[in-house]
Amino acid sequence: MFDRQVLDLDLEREADHISRRLKHLVSHVMKRRGMVVAVSGGIDSSVTCALAVRALGSAKVFALQLPERDSAPETGRRGRLLIEHLGVQSAVEDIAPTLEAIGCYRRRDEAFRAVFPGYGPGWKSKIVLPSDLLDSDRVNFFKLVVQDPRGALHEERLPLQAYLEIVAATNFKQRIRKTFEYYYADRLNYAVAGTPNRLEYDQGFFVKNGDGAADVKPIAHLYKTQVYAMARHLSLPNEVCDATPTTDTYSLAQGQDEFYFVLPYAEMDLLLWAHNQRVPGAEAARALGLRAEQVERVYRDIERKRATTLPLHLTSLLVRDVPEIIRHPAPED
Repeated sequence: MFDRQVLDLDLEREADHISRRLKHLVSHVMKRRGMVVAVSGGIDSSVTCALAVRALGSAKVFALQLPERDSAPETGRRGRLLIEHLGVQSAVEDIAPTLEAIGCYRRRDEAFRAVFPGYGPGWKSKIVLPSDLLDSDRVNFFKLVVQDPRGALHEERLPLQAYLEIVAATNFKQRIRKTFEYYYADRLNYAVAGTPNRLEYDQGFFVKNGDGAADVKPIAHLYKTQVYAMARHLSLPNEVCDATPTTDTYSLAQGQDEFYFVLPYAEMDLLLWAHNQRVPGAEAARALGLRAEQVERVYRDIERKRATTLPLHLTSLLVRDVPEIIRHPAPED
């Protein structure tokens, strides 16, 4: 029977397995001295950092905080709380000057002004999906939501070209962060940890050569619900364990379900599991209090995202094989 307990996990056994595997991969396969983890204040990077400490010890884990102009203050506070809790070395690199220099904010704001000509200093923004995706089979489209300096909210449907420009510009944020992660990794002879959970990894919720780039991804097999459970099992601070998932990319608060997923993560986790296990839509709907046609829409959206984001998972492709270079996963220890 499909129910909300299907994602229950032996957390101590899983934490032990991840830790042993991480130690083997970092020390013996990649031959690195430790790990760099970019700490955003969110649950995924916090659990990744804690598992790295469990695997390698706090002296061999380096945490990076990489704020920019639109970062929420609470993400920095939670990141500092985690760093103090784990006792790891750390650094803060404000990436806003770099983003300013390469035109991230200027290019994004120009796209905003294509929709709201008055957009400028003192305005805030985010892009969101329609709120009725569960009850519609139409192709997803995005809306631009802005808040003017007086506090009034306005929204308009985003034309495709403006949407592409906004995404291209904001992706600078993830790619510049990754540049700093690899700077510190090279300096310390460390590996870079990626922090996606299974829902994000499966559905392509990452930036290629940005947060999608890493030497190892310790929690990519764990559903986000399991990541939250792991955080509590590892006794991370309550403020971290209770944090609501956000993108922390736009100046207005933006939930992941507003920007990318059809439902909040707890329901999306369960429906992704159900779809993977071929649970009929009607059975999943009964367990979650949804209608069968709504579940089938989510199933179709899962497959659509897998198809459209496949290129994000591909490494550089070769026209001909180079047989002397072995390209396969590291063997089990």
